[in-house]
Amino acid sequence: MTMVPLMIATLLTIVASQVPKLDDNLTDIAGVAPFYALFLLLMAFAGLAVARLFHLDVPAARAVVFTGATRNSLVVLPLALALPDQLATAAVAVVAQTLIEVIGMVIYVRAVPRFLPQDRHPAATRHGDDHTQPTGHARPST
Repeated sequence: MTMVPLMIATLLTIVASQVPKLDDNLTDIAGVAPFYALFLLLMAFAGLAVARLFHLDVPAARAVVFTGATRNSLVVLPLALALPDQLATAAVAVVAQTLIEVIGMVIYVRAVPRFLPQDRHPAATRHGDDHTQPTGHARPST
């Protein structure tokens, strides 16, 4: 079994465990969910801007975009799930954030390579160090 189906099964189990705790707080969660999605969208552009500002190569730029967008809600999730029932809304909000983040990362996997395509030329050629010139080590013709 690969990690993705295992993670999906785990998240679905966690979501199922939190649904009964929603009570009348569904509107609270629905009210913050758009902010989680907006954060993902804004951080994609912020990551692109940082990558361009620092002239990062494609792999580094992609890493910055992904790193900026993830808030590591999976790290916070066990802490949120350990909260007492009076604070159940916080745990449900973290679960919602985790789901939106995971869905966002799936979208990022498809979208980021389109915004940051692999260069056709090495980074050095962009700075004037053209490696396409002959090196002078050609064999003399006989």
